[in-house]
Amino acid sequence: MMGNERWSMEGSTALVTGGSKGIGRAIVAELARFGVAVHTCCRNEEELNVVLNQWKSMNLCVTGSICDVSKHAEREKLMDKVRTIFNDKLDILVNNAGITGSPWKPATHMTSEEYSSLMATNFESCFHLSKLAHPLLKASGRASVVFISSIAGTGAFIEGLAVYSSTKGAMNQLAKGLACEWAGDMIRVNCVAPGFIETALSKEVADNDEFYKQIKSRIPLRRFGKPEEVASIVAFLCLPAASFITGDVIHVDGGQTTNLS
Repeated sequence: MMGNERWSMEGSTALVTGGSKGIGRAIVAELARFGVAVHTCCRNEEELNVVLNQWKSMNLCVTGSICDVSKHAEREKLMDKVRTIFNDKLDILVNNAGITGSPWKPATHMTSEEYSSLMATNFESCFHLSKLAHPLLKASGRASVVFISSIAGTGAFIEGLAVYSSTKGAMNQLAKGLACEWAGDMIRVNCVAPGFIETALSKEVADNDEFYKQIKSRIPLRRFGKPEEVASIVAFLCLPAASFITGDVIHVDGGQTTNLS
């Protein structure tokens, strides 16, 4: 493969979970601008219809459906729809949907229901959707899977996120394992681990002025990131130009995880 083909995804297909807002929304738009036909999902029908209309007005090829990725049956239904839309072949899978749990709380205060919800939404869905997508990804011949992890998966940055951090750490390890298992199927698997990004999930931090300043002081670039800055890395990992990158965890955090001072 030579020239601009290494930097093209024109005609590719993608499933991006949790694409109606925040990082997921930015990823959908970024891939679609590359000429990728994208299917996305979220739990809120009204929210989904709003963004689908916006993407349509921008002439971006995006379809969507309602799905709660924490539910086993809904994940199967989603993949059946993707299989039909894309004729049994999928080039890109981005497991983005996730929750932090609200409010943040110490592990000793977390209920079994809250634990189960975090695990099902963040980790179980990531594994199950990847497994369901495997035949479609294998049919691609050069597929890319990207998990949206977190810097919380490699370090403890905020109290009250022990279980959330565990789901992201497990996601990192799953990516490494699948990268080795699926390499022979021409499927690359990587993680993108954002730091503090300007989304609704980070609003709780930003609204606490003292805490916000404390966090920002540990980020060498001295600011929170933008969803588009995460989306660009995801898109790169899906390009043919990234064909020798697999099993990696790439931090998009303004240098926070390297700042030991």
